Amino acid sequence: MITRVDTYLHSVPLSGAVAEQVGPFTLFRSTTVWPYYARPVPGSDVTIKPDDVELVRARCAELEIPLSFEWVVDTCPSLGPAAAAAGLTVVEHPLLVLERDDFRPVVADARVEILSADEDVVRAARAVANLAFSDPGTAVGAAGPAERDAAAAETRDDMVATLSDRARRGISVTAGAFTDDGMVASGTHQPVDSATEIVGVGTLPSMRRRGLGAAVTSALVEHALSHGVDLVLLSAESDAVAAVYERVGFHRIGSAGAAE
Repeated sequence: MITRVDTYLHSVPLSGAVAEQVGPFTLFRSTTVWPYYARPVPGSDVTIKPDDVELVRARCAELEIPLSFEWVVDTCPSLGPAAAAAGLTVVEHPLLVLERDDFRPVVADARVEILSADEDVVRAARAVANLAFSDPGTAVGAAGPAERDAAAAETRDDMVATLSDRARRGISVTAGAFTDDGMVASGTHQPVDSATEIVGVGTLPSMRRRGLGAAVTSALVEHALSHGVDLVLLSAESDAVAAVYERVGFHRIGSAGAAE
């Protein structure tokens, strides 16, 4: 299972990047509006050393792109210590999966639906996610519909156009939860063959503790399973956030690492 997850995570950046081998890593050079990262090659069983990290640092400097790494800790446990020794900040997050028989649908007091590629809809979904991740955690916060509308107006046009294009091509599928105040939660899944990853699930801070994130996740899982996917994965910010996904049927299989 974790090998399959690692393989998926190595293929999903290719929708927006080109791959280049740098030592024991694949460096994904972005062709879109957000940066990517380097990953250890799945199945290589290599022990990563600080000098290997420095190879990627030098190449990123040459290309004038940010230096960052993502990996599955359980398949490459040496990368975290090597990245830390090279002066990078290293974090680990719970890595969870769900298979078809695990799925437990969740509903909330909101209308939840798969969103269109319309740019106004995409703009609102991006604004919800940005506000959610700028105030991380599960506690109720201050930002609400007014802040969402202001953030939507400030969202870059090139970002919106890119997200709309990805939605039209099926590279990403986004769901939103709606109340009388408009869109209050959103999230996305990114299918590649028969696996997909759920990313960017967020609720307006003022609307938390209402089950909206779990309901959006549930809608994304349902969509994925009805379109040929049999494995859904995600990484959670923390154990508290992982508990939200466990309501839908996800269970932990390891840890996802990131360094920058």
